[in-house]
Amino acid sequence: MPSSTFANDHSESIRHVVCFKFKKEAKPEDIQKVENAFSALKNKIDGILSLEWGKNNSPEGLNKEFTHCFIVTFENAKAREVYLPHPDHKAFVAILKPILDDVFVIDFTP
Repeated sequence: MPSSTFANDHSESIRHVVCFKFKKEAKPEDIQKVENAFSALKNKIDGILSLEWGKNNSPEGLNKEFTHCFIVTFENAKAREVYLPHPDHKAFVAILKPILDDVFVIDFTP
């Protein structure tokens, strides 16, 4: 796991919420690769405090075909700035893009 280089910056943490809707023809094994690749970012990119994810299980039926939600907690805004252009994040996006139908992202400070 990378050690933090942001520890001296006591800014507020940032939650980065990402939800995916996969193409209808996406194969389960390709979706599994996305799950694994996104989950691995926690141990590859400095400044990520936590990363959790899950598949939609709401009985309300309001997910608009979005099936996967990932929540990344960054130490602060600087950590998010490092994450977005990071080569490991870009490599993850390359795995995701061929099977991605839609995505939405919401960031907030708790």
